[in-house]
Amino acid sequence: MSKIICSDAQVILKKREGREFKAGGAWIYDNEIDRIEGKFENGDIVELHDFDGYFLGYGFINMNSKIRVRVMSRKKENPVNEELIERRVRDAWNHRKEVMKSYMQEYLSADRTSPDYRPGADEFTRLSTRLIFGEADFLPGITIDKFSDVLVIESLALGTDRMKDLIIDKCKKVFAEDGVKIRGVYERSDAKVRELEGLERCKGFIGEPFDTKVMIEENGVKYYVDVENGQKTGFFLDQKFNRQSIRGLCKGKKVLDCFTHTGSFALNAAAAGASSVIGVDASDLGCKQAEENAALNGLEKVATFQCADVFELLPDLEKKGEKFDVVILDPPAFTKSRASIKKAVTGYKEINLRGMRLVKDGGYLATCSCSHFMDEELFLKTIADAARDAHKRLKQVEFRQQAADHPILWGGAASYYLKFVIFQVCDEL
Repeated sequence: MSKIICSDAQVILKKREGREFKAGGAWIYDNEIDRIEGKFENGDIVELHDFDGYFLGYGFINMNSKIRVRVMSRKKENPVNEELIERRVRDAWNHRKEVMKSYMQEYLSADRTSPDYRPGADEFTRLSTRLIFGEADFLPGITIDKFSDVLVIESLALGTDRMKDLIIDKCKKVFAEDGVKIRGVYERSDAKVRELEGLERCKGFIGEPFDTKVMIEENGVKYYVDVENGQKTGFFLDQKFNRQSIRGLCKGKKVLDCFTHTGSFALNAAAAGASSVIGVDASDLGCKQAEENAALNGLEKVATFQCADVFELLPDLEKKGEKFDVVILDPPAFTKSRASIKKAVTGYKEINLRGMRLVKDGGYLATCSCSHFMDEELFLKTIADAARDAHKRLKQVEFRQQAADHPILWGGAASYYLKFVIFQVCDEL
């Protein structure tokens, strides 16, 4: 049962500490704390004070985590209670309704495209979006994706884990105000990082069971999303506009999509009129799902999929003299900690160098990183180093980030993670 327990404990910072939090973030680390006064249990709401007693906010504490306090409210008059949770959920949904209006145009009929038209229950139900993005929506440690009429929740922090049923109830209440009924909720809290919070990894239904194979539509392409067995919550919604952005480059072209997952970039290329598309992924399940999605859209003759290790396949294709008009690189995060950045840089450089060598002179490379530890400056430098070693010249076409339903919280570095760049690749003259 969900519960919010507010203790009388006060966490007092050391002098000149809490810089990230004071710049707009939500985290207080263990080494920033001077002392804790009062009794509490892990997961309880505590008060946060600066070294001089100045009130800084309310957040939940966990002595098992290096992120000792995750702040949910910065105002004394806004304690953490059911009213605050509902307001956070409603604000998050209202934000998605605003920033996703243009995306929902694909659901609108011709007679409903006037600037004054407002989407209704059908459009809101069909919309697939990230509803809650943790700290960026001021609900730390919890992610909720909406796939049509199904919610998938990932809880990574003790405090919000204790509140998750309440948060889900508030989601359903807010949706109902727009005529949206949620068919089911599935939990994918099976990430290893939960163990750092002293939590067990878990997955399963919250409430009544339902068919976990959910069909969604994005950019006019239909997909089956496996919310039970797919990666993370089942589908990567953060790339929706980036997938759309490559369409204009693909008509009549030969395309290679690396780390295709369930075929999303490949199918956008095929739907845009590519002459042929090869999607590659190391996951046999992912490739089978991609083939199923291709058939769902009648694109199976254009888009084919191959289960292979990209690091092994790219040099093999190069040896065979293969060339492509467009190469897409959408790898998983090669680093999830600062300690492994050097190894990650090596991986990003390798795939970009190999990818560039497979692009025809004047063709295009779309490449990205989804690790926030691989920051924008380092990522672009790594690509530049790869271009130098591949003897290629790059013309930047477009730099993009994650979709607007994955908001970037200034001061919260972890919320800015996806960098996506399109280059024209030219041979050196």
